[in-house]
Amino acid sequence: MAKVVIDQERCKGCGLCVAACNFGNLRIGENFNSKSYKVSEFVGEDCKGCGFCYMVCPDTAITVYRDEKVEVEK
Repeated sequence: MAKVVIDQERCKGCGLCVAACNFGNLRIGENFNSKSYKVSEFVGEDCKGCGFCYMVCPDTAITVYRDEKVEVEK
Protein backbone atom coordinates (compact mmCIF):
# COMPACT_ATOMS: atom_id res chain seq x y z
CA MET A 1 0.00 0.00 0.00
CA ALA A 2 1.25 3.45 -0.82
CA LYS A 3 0.04 7.01 -0.69
CA VAL A 4 0.40 9.75 -3.27
CA VAL A 5 0.60 13.38 -2.18
CA ILE A 6 0.09 16.08 -4.79
CA ASP A 7 1.33 19.61 -4.22
CA GLN A 8 -1.81 21.45 -5.29
CA GLU A 9 0.01 24.71 -6.00
CA ARG A 10 2.60 23.11 -8.29
CA CYS A 11 0.13 20.95 -10.22
CA LYS A 12 -1.07 22.33 -13.56
CA GLY A 13 -3.61 19.57 -14.14
CA CYS A 14 -1.95 18.27 -17.30
CA GLY A 15 -3.34 14.78 -16.65
CA LEU A 16 -0.12 12.89 -17.37
CA CYS A 17 -0.22 11.30 -13.93
CA VAL A 18 -3.83 10.24 -14.46
CA ALA A 19 -2.89 8.57 -17.75
CA ALA A 20 0.16 6.91 -16.19
CA CYS A 21 -1.71 5.33 -13.28
CA ASN A 22 -2.60 1.76 -14.24
CA PHE A 23 -4.80 1.38 -11.17
CA GLY A 24 -7.07 4.42 -11.57
CA ASN A 25 -5.91 6.05 -8.37
CA LEU A 26 -5.68 9.58 -9.77
CA ARG A 27 -8.12 11.91 -11.46
CA ILE A 28 -8.44 15.56 -12.39
CA GLY A 29 -10.54 17.05 -9.63
CA GLU A 30 -13.09 19.83 -9.61
CA ASN A 31 -11.08 22.21 -7.42
CA PHE A 32 -8.87 24.99 -8.78
CA ASN A 33 -5.54 26.04 -7.35
CA SER A 34 -4.44 29.69 -6.99
CA LYS A 35 -3.24 29.68 -10.63
CA SER A 36 -6.71 28.60 -11.85
CA TYR A 37 -5.68 25.08 -12.83
CA LYS A 38 -7.89 22.13 -12.08
CA VAL A 39 -5.51 19.89 -10.19
CA SER A 40 -4.99 16.17 -9.91
CA GLU A 41 -6.32 14.30 -6.91
CA PHE A 42 -5.36 11.01 -5.32
CA VAL A 43 -8.54 8.97 -5.00
CA GLY A 44 -7.25 5.46 -4.81
CA GLU A 45 -7.08 2.78 -2.23
CA ASP A 46 -5.17 0.37 -4.42
CA CYS A 47 -1.92 2.29 -4.95
CA LYS A 48 1.03 -0.06 -5.39
CA GLY A 49 3.62 2.71 -5.12
CA CYS A 50 4.99 2.11 -8.61
CA GLY A 51 5.91 5.78 -8.96
CA PHE A 52 4.84 6.17 -12.59
CA CYS A 53 2.84 9.28 -11.65
CA TYR A 54 5.92 10.75 -9.99
CA MET A 55 8.11 10.01 -13.01
CA VAL A 56 5.79 11.62 -15.59
CA CYS A 57 4.93 14.77 -13.64
CA PRO A 58 6.64 17.70 -15.39
CA ASP A 59 6.05 19.98 -12.41
CA THR A 60 7.52 17.67 -9.71
CA ALA A 61 4.26 18.08 -7.83
CA ILE A 62 3.92 14.43 -6.82
CA THR A 63 5.46 12.52 -3.95
CA VAL A 64 4.87 8.80 -3.46
CA TYR A 65 5.11 7.32 0.02
CA ARG A 66 5.52 3.55 0.13
CA ASP A 67 4.70 1.41 3.10
CA GLU A 68 7.91 -0.57 3.29
CA LYS A 69 7.69 -3.82 5.18
CA VAL A 70 10.89 -5.49 6.14
CA GLU A 71 10.83 -9.21 6.80
CA VAL A 72 13.23 -10.45 9.41
CA GLU A 73 14.75 -13.91 8.98
CA LYS A 74 14.44 -16.18 11.99
